Amino acid sequence: MSLIQAIILAIVEGITEFLPISSTGHMVIAQSIMGIPSTDFVKAFTVNIQFGAILSVIVLYWKRFFQTWDFYFKLGIACLPLIIAYLLEKQVDEMLGKVMIVACALLIGGVFLLFVDNWFDRPENENTRITFKKALIIGFFQIISIIPGVSRSAATIVGGMTQKLSRKHAAEFSFFLAVPTMFAASALKLVHNYKLIGGENLKLLLLGNVISFVVALLAIRFFISFLTRYGFRLFGYYRIVLGLLIILLFAFGRNLTVL
Repeated sequence: MSLIQAIILAIVEGITEFLPISSTGHMVIAQSIMGIPSTDFVKAFTVNIQFGAILSVIVLYWKRFFQTWDFYFKLGIACLPLIIAYLLEKQVDEMLGKVMIVACALLIGGVFLLFVDNWFDRPENENTRITFKKALIIGFFQIISIIPGVSRSAATIVGGMTQKLSRKHAAEFSFFLAVPTMFAASALKLVHNYKLIGGENLKLLLLGNVISFVVALLAIRFFISFLTRYGFRLFGYYRIVLGLLIILLFAFGRNLTVL
C-alpha cells in the first residue's frame, strides 16, 4: 500500500465512520477500486485508523463523555452483545473481501433509511435518558453492523430511535458507544498483528490516524446538524445509488473483489 492510498483510505474512514453509510463498506470499495491487496497489514490498517476517529468523539464531547460510573456501566452493557461479533470474527473477515455483500447491504439499508423517520415517532421533548435496558437493546442493534455495508452508526442510531430517543441524542449515544466498541476492535487487531507494525508501516498507521481524526471531527459536526434538520432520507438515496452502481459494475464484468 502506497502513501497516497493510505491517505485516501484514512479520509474515507474519517468521513464515513459516523455517517449511516457504512465506513467498512466504503473502505472495502475504496480498497477494491485502488487495487490494494488485502494483506494482513492492510486489514490491520483499515481497523486501527479507527483510533483517530475515536479520539475525535472524545475531543468533541469530552465534557459529556467523562461522566459518572453509571454512564460507563451503560456503555459496558451496550457492548456485551459484541461477544457474538468476537465469536464470528473469522466469518466477518471473509465477508470483508466480498464487495457484493457490501452492495446488497448498502441497497437494503438505503431503502430502510427512506422510511425510518416515519416509522418511529419523534419524542415531544429531547429525551436523553438511557436506561440499562435501552442500552442493551441498542447494543443488540449494533451486532447487525458486523455485516459489511450495514453501518454501525445507522444500526445504533435506529436502535436508539426505537427506544424513543430523538435523532440527535440517538446519534450522540451512537458516537459514545463507538469509543469502547472501536477501541476493542482496534486493540484486538493490533495485538494480533503487532509484528507488522514497524518501520514504514508504523508511519502509515500514524499518518492514517491523524487524518481520520481531523476528517472525523468535521464529519461529526456536519452529521449532527444535518440529521437534526433533515433526517435519514438523503443518506438512504445515497446508499441505494451506490449499491446499484456496484451491482451494475459487477454485472458488466468489473472485478470488484478485494484481492
